[in-house]
Amino acid sequence: MTDTPDVTVVVPAKDERDNLPILLDEIASALEGRPFEVLVIDDGSSDGTDQVLAAYASAHPWLRPLRHARACGQSAAVRTGVLNARGRVVATIDGDGENNPAYIPELLKALEDGGPAVALAAGQRIGRKASRAKRLASKLANRLRGALLQDNTRDSGCGLKALRRDVFLQLPYFDSWHRFLPALVIREGYGVVHVDVLDRQRRHGTSKYGIFDRALIGALDLFGVWWLRRRRKAIPAVSVITPAPDRSA
Repeated sequence: MTDTPDVTVVVPAKDERDNLPILLDEIASALEGRPFEVLVIDDGSSDGTDQVLAAYASAHPWLRPLRHARACGQSAAVRTGVLNARGRVVATIDGDGENNPAYIPELLKALEDGGPAVALAAGQRIGRKASRAKRLASKLANRLRGALLQDNTRDSGCGLKALRRDVFLQLPYFDSWHRFLPALVIREGYGVVHVDVLDRQRRHGTSKYGIFDRALIGALDLFGVWWLRRRRKAIPAVSVITPAPDRSA
């Protein structure tokens, strides 16, 4: 780890005491040989997640654990990580272990290969391990989102993403904002590339999300993002006006 890491990995987590040490080991292995840091944001856990992180950080200086005094949601945790990140690129990954950190280098390469016009490399899950009902609900929601937002993204809910931090900071914030990052990045005039990633089962604990509560909130957010995109009429092309030479002498 250095004061200016190449990448900051942001991990939102709530009550993931048993999953985090395994996940952190995997992140370190995936990024071996590259300057990096990891910010785990404990979103008001009550299972001793903060104690596990404190013990892990004492032996791994690349880990910077942060804690919300009370649960504020995944989007708030991701935003806290982005605001405190030191890396030029921020990679996000869920704290439940369902995302495999081995894909982070692939996301970083896809972002780099895209050049300055591309700001986001987004993972898209294949081989989903969720229940059939959740898979169906997710499929329908993604189809509706794609039809309205035209973001060319099959799976915007995947936690694996790599995004330029300077662009991240330009995006309008709202709860559940992490689920609409492709559309919001496109709204700023940047491109998005995609990487297929294999889904996997969580090792410990249970999912924090239901089907119907997410669907209702997601529908409201979807139309909010649709409105935001419609209200962005043009992306300014900015150039520097060079001062005219002084001819008075």
